Amino acid sequence: MEIILLAIALSMDSAALSIANGAKCGNLNLFKISKIAFIYGFFQAFLLLIGYFLGFKFVSYVEFVDHYIAFFILVFLGIKMIRESRADENLECSMDLSLKLLIIGAIATSIDALAVGVTLGFSGGSVLFSSIVVGLVCFGICVGAVYIGKYLGETLEKKALILGGVILIIIGFKILLSHIFDLDI
Repeated sequence: MEIILLAIALSMDSAALSIANGAKCGNLNLFKISKIAFIYGFFQAFLLLIGYFLGFKFVSYVEFVDHYIAFFILVFLGIKMIRESRADENLECSMDLSLKLLIIGAIATSIDALAVGVTLGFSGGSVLFSSIVVGLVCFGICVGAVYIGKYLGETLEKKALILGGVILIIIGFKILLSHIFDLDI
């Protein structure tokens, strides 16, 4: 269940961008929507893996404080997402969403997954499974988000970032409390 919540939280940046694309490019067909969602989901999964392997190298050095590190990273990222929701950005849409533009957007929205991947290195969970779940959840959310954007416009874009930020903060507190009090939450 935790990995699903984490996947949803990580997908909120991509979902916000997908909503913006849907709102500003209302004539996107299923192929372009699938292309957007696949690229965003792929980079979420890929950067999570990279972060994991970077974090895995440092586990033996920091395992006695790993829960604090995970807590601070997740809370920082959650607060960052909530702050980003308040930024007044005007995302321009290019009607021919090129691969280059999609990849730049995917990397920008997946930096959080890189940082979270580092924290997964401390937990010792199955990174491949986590990565696949994150990628698939992001794909599904982004497909839905483009359609939502097409029909409901830009008003939902910022709410997606707030929800993702709150979920990351909750997971950070869960990790911290479960390690401090030796709980299985």
